[in-house]
Amino acid sequence: MSARGRAGLMAFALAAAGALALWATGGSTPPAQSPVAAAPPMPLGTGPAPAPFVPSMAGTEPDGRLGAAGDALKVDAELRHLFDYYLSALGEAELPAIHAGIEQELARRLKPAAADQARRLLGQYLAYKRALAEAGQDVSAPAAGTAFAAAARQRLLAMQELRKRYFSPAEAAGLFGDTDARDQDAIARLELVDDKSLTPSQRLQKLADLDRKLAPALQEERAAPQRVLNLEQQVEAARNGGASEDDIFRLRAAAFDPQAANRLAQLDREQAAWLRRIAAYRAASAGLGENQAAIQQLRDNLFTSSEQRRLGAYE
Repeated sequence: MSARGRAGLMAFALAAAGALALWATGGSTPPAQSPVAAAPPMPLGTGPAPAPFVPSMAGTEPDGRLGAAGDALKVDAELRHLFDYYLSALGEAELPAIHAGIEQELARRLKPAAADQARRLLGQYLAYKRALAEAGQDVSAPAAGTAFAAAARQRLLAMQELRKRYFSPAEAAGLFGDTDARDQDAIARLELVDDKSLTPSQRLQKLADLDRKLAPALQEERAAPQRVLNLEQQVEAARNGGASEDDIFRLRAAAFDPQAANRLAQLDREQAAWLRRIAAYRAASAGLGENQAAIQQLRDNLFTSSEQRRLGAYE
């Protein structure tokens, strides 16, 4: 995939996520399960890094930079990110195992008093997610004749009202403040699209006003895809001009940091290796004619079953 394509996909994903987040929130929530006992705590900050919780998480680390002031847990979006990281394993692991895995991670990262607070919030979070799923089982799209922005705002208000049963105002603001701000911004933009009384210039002015009102974190989130696109366009031009991989690394490291440059270089290597395998497959399959059994054997030799699902785009 070209640099423009990769960055374009990132930009599209961010925009789509803002518009559709309210409809996706209750779609993959955990079913009701009996809670399990907490896993034995590990000594704080000691021991080797844990093995992947499920196979699909190999090469990743649990999300969430947990914080605490003494014994008091910092309740913020980072705690929710940790919960959601493990909950994304539903389907590979049962909820009791996920519950235990989160509690073990909390015990590994936090002092006992803060870990106790986090475990209590985990129970509340799971109960909230179950209630949200039950409340939204029949809600998958706006009702006919209802503007999408109005339906999304109604759903956001219903979610906020439901949270009051499970969280204090401070807890709800800490856990969900970032997503609420993102949703409110997305809804406001959808309302401008729906407002037929605005001229195109008025609509652009109001969109610019919304841009100026964005919190710094959201401004950064919106600007990031364009920066990636600009950088990868520079990389493409530099390569066309004969730049070496060391030159490309320095260009990326100056724009971001050496760690990000390393990750992008690894992606480049993986993409190049994939394209070499595709070329080898094409060359070998060209001599097999319509022998489907032989072609399938070649695919099995060169690609995993999941990789084979991508081959259609190259044939």
